[in-house]
Amino acid sequence: MEWSWSFVWEILPTLLEGVKVTIIATLLGSALALVVGLFVALARRSDNPFLSRGTGFLAEFIRGTPLLVQLYFLFYILPDLGLTLSPLVAGTIGLGLHYGTYTAEVYRAGIENVSRGQWEAAKACNLTTPQAWRHIILPQAIPPMIPALANYFIAMFKETPLLSAITVLELMNQARSVANFNYRYLEPMTLVGVFFLVISIISVIGLRALERRFGRLG
Repeated sequence: MEWSWSFVWEILPTLLEGVKVTIIATLLGSALALVVGLFVALARRSDNPFLSRGTGFLAEFIRGTPLLVQLYFLFYILPDLGLTLSPLVAGTIGLGLHYGTYTAEVYRAGIENVSRGQWEAAKACNLTTPQAWRHIILPQAIPPMIPALANYFIAMFKETPLLSAITVLELMNQARSVANFNYRYLEPMTLVGVFFLVISIISVIGLRALERRFGRLG
């Protein structure tokens, strides 16, 4: 099979639509993962054993099961329980919950890296626990976490082809539909690789900038 530039230009708009859906799913999933990860990290530090242990068990369960299985559960099993989600919503929730359990460990490490003296200083200033978290602990803990969090978001971007299993029209699903309809796989699959490579390179450049800005040296 020979490469056809005319076919490339013909399918490019369809693939660009897939790229848009892929980026949207990654951004929304990343935002959800940030929130979920912070909640899990704080809940696991709770003095309430039911909250800390229950959250820890749930996080380990999600982290220990494949993302694809979780996507199938959200999209195909939940409707039987009375909750129907659109493909993109189910995919976004699946990505966010799955990677939220990983970002929780990044949050945990960052929080534990803040010296105990900062807690004592917050108490000496008569700050409440929420005020200490908001004004003292998290502002110091989050900046060093940013490069590690960015790595997980790049990994999430590369996992988005799994969303095709629940009919999300992301890049890989669009390319596969085009290939199956035209019986040509060379051009669409090559373009999928090129798009992922280009976006990953751009993301890595951004990650390096974050490391220079927020990373700790030595």
